[in-house]
Amino acid sequence: MSHAADFIATENRLGAHNYKPLDVVLTRGEGVHVWDVDGKQYLDCLSAYSAVNQGHCHPKIYEALVTQAKRLTLTSRAFHNDQLAGFYEDIARLTGSHKVLPMNSGAEAVESAVKAVRKWGYEQKGVAENQAEVIVFSNNFHGRTIGVVGFSTDPVARGNFGPFAPGFRVVKFGDIEAFEKAITENTVAALIEPIQGEAGVIIPPAGYFKRMRELCTEHNVTLILDEIQTGLGRTGKMLAEEHEEIEADVTLVGKALSGGYYPVSAVLSNSEVLGVLQPGQHGSTFGGNPLGCAVARAALDVLVSEGMIENSAEQGAYFKTELEGIRSNAVKEVRGRGLMLAVELEPEAGGARKYCDALKERGILAKDTHEHSIRIAPPLVITRDQVDWALERFSDVLTNVH
Repeated sequence: MSHAADFIATENRLGAHNYKPLDVVLTRGEGVHVWDVDGKQYLDCLSAYSAVNQGHCHPKIYEALVTQAKRLTLTSRAFHNDQLAGFYEDIARLTGSHKVLPMNSGAEAVESAVKAVRKWGYEQKGVAENQAEVIVFSNNFHGRTIGVVGFSTDPVARGNFGPFAPGFRVVKFGDIEAFEKAITENTVAALIEPIQGEAGVIIPPAGYFKRMRELCTEHNVTLILDEIQTGLGRTGKMLAEEHEEIEADVTLVGKALSGGYYPVSAVLSNSEVLGVLQPGQHGSTFGGNPLGCAVARAALDVLVSEGMIENSAEQGAYFKTELEGIRSNAVKEVRGRGLMLAVELEPEAGGARKYCDALKERGILAKDTHEHSIRIAPPLVITRDQVDWALERFSDVLTNVH
């Protein structure tokens, strides 16, 4: 049963229909390329939502996975293992963090951070019991758990999943006055993406984060940056906060932390927030397991040692400039930093999905978001020649598909 249609038919018959993928069935990946079951090659311009920043099947990460898989995979946190300490050291050094809490999925990191800042609010800030508030932002995306979708502003993500946990206040992303007004004595944290990925690569106004940082410091509010998609080189810096010249109190990383081999996430803290967690109060069977730690250490190592972050800045700037140069009535705006890019189409262009289908026919896999945007986020190992190859196809599709 190798034919693509058979695979898709079986998925449709047996799987929950909570995704609407492009009609392509992939079987192999290497670097920036993937191949479908019929042998056709594509340039991956999604990178599994930035989980494969290091490229598909990076040989050094693979080696770390196989070596560790033969030795020890899981101990739970009931015992120590010899990979966790090294993982802590590596990630603390690269991000300037003082404390690390390892988890698995990005959503788990978000939930863990919310629990920790609430506890910190009660025990350190003196917020009255069960009154802690976390400020979140319109069009946010922080995962799919009940806790997280409860403060989403997307009706599709929220619809018919309630009742939801209280304690979240939504303000408009990019509006610093609205944020300042929302702060009360019960505010324990602000949870925000430095660039909103799922919303279509939305970049906040200049100075927004600097002022937010000042307000958080002034009111003793924890600034939590969700860098699960923006972190680890995607925007041309190790962390996207570096573009804003600020430091978060708590930073969330995931996705590319394992280079796509294994779910690994972490809550990183520069403050006393994680200090409030005592034995038995929070945990995860797989969080901090030796296999995940070994993979994450290799994933971080190649990101830095192979110059992927600098390459992201260089190729991303070129890619964006060239995309902006494409003359097309369909294009409303090009946005992005590093290799986190989006082309927003005019509403009358007929939606981004058909453009993504046309790109697929020409050997490029990109994904539509919010109806009118095409997200472009290739692995950070992409070369100038590969960017040029992609640009020819984007130009063709943006000027000829209507």
